[in-house]
Amino acid sequence: MEDYLLLSGLQHFQFCKRQWALIHIEQQWEENVKTVEGHYLHKKADTPSIKEKRGNKIIVRAMPIHSHELKITGVCDVVEFIEDENGVDIVGHSGKYKAFPIEYKRGKPKKGKEDIVQLVAQAICLEEMHLINIDKGYFFYHEIRKRVEVSITEDLKKYVKELTDEMHHYYQKKHTPKVKTGPHCRSCSLKNICLPSLMNKITVQQYLERNLYG
Repeated sequence: MEDYLLLSGLQHFQFCKRQWALIHIEQQWEENVKTVEGHYLHKKADTPSIKEKRGNKIIVRAMPIHSHELKITGVCDVVEFIEDENGVDIVGHSGKYKAFPIEYKRGKPKKGKEDIVQLVAQAICLEEMHLINIDKGYFFYHEIRKRVEVSITEDLKKYVKELTDEMHHYYQKKHTPKVKTGPHCRSCSLKNICLPSLMNKITVQQYLERNLYG
């Protein structure tokens, strides 16, 4: 799976394509309060190889997942398998089960799709791996201490497919795009590396052409 991209990158790509490229193509990263808190929450959720059986529910933590169609790989914070006669067989367990991905987040629900595309990609991976259909997933937001249900529609799956196609395009070309700056840049963990204010200024070559050769 050398040419597979990290599923977690979808959130970065949706937030800012330049941020994604700086992290996943140029291998640059800076910690801020949000990323440190995020790592802490995921560390609590990510306990590899642990399965719990609670009544009609199997809970799997830190489950490795992948999709050959999207060429992505990653880890689900939690996957809940709920017993359902319309579900599928799970090795080592009797009965049939439906699967639902659950993602842990440090803050509260966002206005954009950054979190949603990550959850939808997880659902696509689970569908492909278990030959099932997943129509919903969940977020648990630390700030509001509440589980939020998300409908996983065909339109969202199509949108995620388009995003991953674009990600692979940039990755193959090793291209870091320029983007439109905005208020969101202030909370970006890479603002000191990205220097978005400089992207709106002319290059040295442009300066010379304008002032010396014009």
